Amino acid sequence: MSYLAIQGLGVAYPQARGPSGQQAVEGLSLAVPQGQLMSLLGPSGCGKTTTMRAVAGLLQASAGRIELAGQDITRVPAHRRDIGLVFQSYALFPHLSLFDNVAFGLRLRRVPADALKQRVEAALGSVGLADLAGRLPAQLSGGQQQRVALARALVIRPRLLLLDEPLSNLDARLRVEMRAELRRLQRESGITMLYVTHDQDEALSLSDRIAVMRQGRLEQDAAPAVVYHQPATPFVATFMGYENLFERSRLPVRMDLAPGVTHVAWRAAAVSVQAAGHAALPGTVQSRSYAGDRLEFWVQTAAGPVKGVAPVDGTPWAEGDAVGVSFDPSKAAIIGDRMEARG
Repeated sequence: MSYLAIQGLGVAYPQARGPSGQQAVEGLSLAVPQGQLMSLLGPSGCGKTTTMRAVAGLLQASAGRIELAGQDITRVPAHRRDIGLVFQSYALFPHLSLFDNVAFGLRLRRVPADALKQRVEAALGSVGLADLAGRLPAQLSGGQQQRVALARALVIRPRLLLLDEPLSNLDARLRVEMRAELRRLQRESGITMLYVTHDQDEALSLSDRIAVMRQGRLEQDAAPAVVYHQPATPFVATFMGYENLFERSRLPVRMDLAPGVTHVAWRAAAVSVQAAGHAALPGTVQSRSYAGDRLEFWVQTAAGPVKGVAPVDGTPWAEGDAVGVSFDPSKAAIIGDRMEARG
């Protein structure tokens, strides 16, 4: 039995989304086991934050059912769902110390003073900020403020923790650090998390499962490695970084494919750009860019634009030069016409 079960969820935005009844989320079903972290991944406007807000009770579901720990919470008011929230903006009280920010939810729940003090100190300690309990939020870095927001959400011991793009305001280095910190906290606390992000790397590094969404619908629900290596649809393939996507009828190489296969995709790293006449598919360089350990090329071919790579040393080709591209069949993503890769 799933700990969080979303069944046929629909959420409508009649005013913001055009004609009355138009769905921001439609027919969404997900199952999250207890103690796992599931990411809702997709581009802006795909419905992932809307889904999270419906689970939190901040938006009313127009269809479907939401269950948490066996309880139907579809019509339960937000303040009675026992769910923690961490937003993109940390939403800390600027006039309160870190201790009082973290203690705020416990005071609303009338937790006795001794227990409150113990739980707040433990929560601040778990995010490495026990020595800064007396400081104000303005005296902290962005990463430290995000840790306080996590501590405040965890200290109330919610049944479920929802996180909406919580690391997007941090710089690249801090985002990587906070990913590791967040994963550690999730594992140590055992709390079930639903995590909203548009960042593929973030979802891959944090999640037990990833639900990829597009236009309010589910495209794929699978383990990170399955989403990365076995995208279920053309959209998932391109969103997960497969720059070269071909319909079955327009494949650039000969492949023995099962009847249900509709598309084949390659990442640029699996496509080699070589001197003209030395590769399977001839073409002309459209552009080249330096990517540190390699050069990346867009090559116009009879099969369409192809992105491939070549070593940095000894690669003289410029825009307009004739080259060839070769595809590694062993690194191709084979895509069928149904969501079969669920992991």
